[in-house]
Amino acid sequence: MAEEVSEGCRFVSQSVQDAVSAMQQFSSLATRDASRRKITLDSLDVLLDQCLDGYGSPPIPPPAVWPKGQERASSYLQALMPSLLRLSLTCPFEDVRQRLDTLLNQVKERGCGRLQVPVVTVSGPSHFIPADEVVPADTTVEDNQSVFMEAFLQNNRLEHISQVMGYHPDYLRNFLTTQNFLLREDGPLPYEYRHYIAIMAAARHHCTYLVKLHEQDFLLHNGDPQWLKGIAHAPRKLQDLYEVNKILAHQPWLITKQHIHNLLKSPEPWSLSELMQAIILLTHFHSLCSFVYGCGINPELDMQGFSLTQPASPATDSDSSEANSDTGDTINVCGDEESVGLEALLARMRQLDAISSANTTSPEELLKRFHSVEHQNAEITVPSGKNNSPRAEILRFVQDPEFSYIDFASRDSVSEVATFRACDYSWDDHGFSLANRLYLDVGTLLDDKYNLAANLTYYTMGDNREVDTSSFRRAIWNYIHCMYGIRHDDYDYSEVNQLLERNLKGYIKTLTCYPERLTKKDYDGVMREFKHSEKVHVNLMLMEARQQAELLYALRALNRYMT
Repeated sequence: MAEEVSEGCRFVSQSVQDAVSAMQQFSSLATRDASRRKITLDSLDVLLDQCLDGYGSPPIPPPAVWPKGQERASSYLQALMPSLLRLSLTCPFEDVRQRLDTLLNQVKERGCGRLQVPVVTVSGPSHFIPADEVVPADTTVEDNQSVFMEAFLQNNRLEHISQVMGYHPDYLRNFLTTQNFLLREDGPLPYEYRHYIAIMAAARHHCTYLVKLHEQDFLLHNGDPQWLKGIAHAPRKLQDLYEVNKILAHQPWLITKQHIHNLLKSPEPWSLSELMQAIILLTHFHSLCSFVYGCGINPELDMQGFSLTQPASPATDSDSSEANSDTGDTINVCGDEESVGLEALLARMRQLDAISSANTTSPEELLKRFHSVEHQNAEITVPSGKNNSPRAEILRFVQDPEFSYIDFASRDSVSEVATFRACDYSWDDHGFSLANRLYLDVGTLLDDKYNLAANLTYYTMGDNREVDTSSFRRAIWNYIHCMYGIRHDDYDYSEVNQLLERNLKGYIKTLTCYPERLTKKDYDGVMREFKHSEKVHVNLMLMEARQQAELLYALRALNRYMT
């Protein structure tokens, strides 16, 4: 199998191919059964001895799939080294970390040039957050340790995304359950289709991190390596989905029942349940791109996060060396407006809470305030993206690369694309039930995830305690929906202007609509008095509000087709 994958994947990076081989061989480490983990670890010791000393008849035979002969064993073990390094540092099981750390030290001492131990070239899971401030893989905090083990058992790795989400273990547990349901549990789509759809979605935002992860998972689920040559080599059925992928990623208000009709009546037709799962996967990974860029997620150690030569110091590249670097354009908020301090923000929140119960604003005035925020959003400029040229390995999955977000207030054919009124089609009253009807239980999982992200609070803000943050959280969620033309009739959009300073609006707009353009300077320049965990929470809300906005447009189009 490994040789077949390698033969068919000359266009896939060597690190991804090696990671696939390692995941196949080390899958038995992803178990709570310590005795099973020990068998694999003992076999690794035998393989190391075979490489270094040429043992012909070891007392503990390695698995049958492992190569025989000193030279072949050495070559094979060298390919596994990046994954061994990753597991020695980030596996939640202490026995695995300790045994693999010992094995790597033996290689350093006894390798004699035959084997090289790679060195880490990224500084922790995030380029934006200091490594010593992220929840460590070897945490002893029970809630974090438990959810990290769940992540490892599901994915055969503790991904950097999960580690950063580890600030909020309740949310992470919900996220993992939902993502596992979409990718691995019973559903209408074949497993390789699910991961290929993830690649298609991530490529719209040039997200190398997610593309590489799902190239690996695609191959692990026996996907045809030829599909990874690019979207033109995928089945016609997946190619037909691309138009919907492009529209949902950037201008979801353009999706219509005709797009649904075209997919359901094409030469290789989709079923309604298949299309429902595909749409949810697309929106999930579009929005996850925003989280990856917003938290400066670094490459996984066994993919792009290692070197066989000693670097001068750990690199700080994240998903895109240009998109997340400290150089190039940053958010331009049109003026020299100073940041609103946290104390001033808290005062505004208290004032709003005091008058909200007595609010008698007319519907006409509420509509006027919505349009005011909508047009102000169009005036906020974002980085140009001129330095963000996607790599060829991403472009092969991209069609119409120039298609991107435009401000809803500046859209063409305003009369044809009206504001989306949530009172006419809402998630709670309409989308939830349709999602559950076409793809059993997915609506419930998504609903739990949305509610958890929107309502999560520790009653803190910076160093302040006992803070009611509900108005701030609501302003962020509704502002993101506003950027996509969705209006909540019962919300007073003047709160957005009172609670979200202009450079925070620029940050939200960039990360929601052009995530690949965000830089570390942008992350550092907003919410300066917030803790990293609070910034991560803001990014979680942004991710979920964006997915819900995309999904509302898609579900409404589905509903119109069905009725």
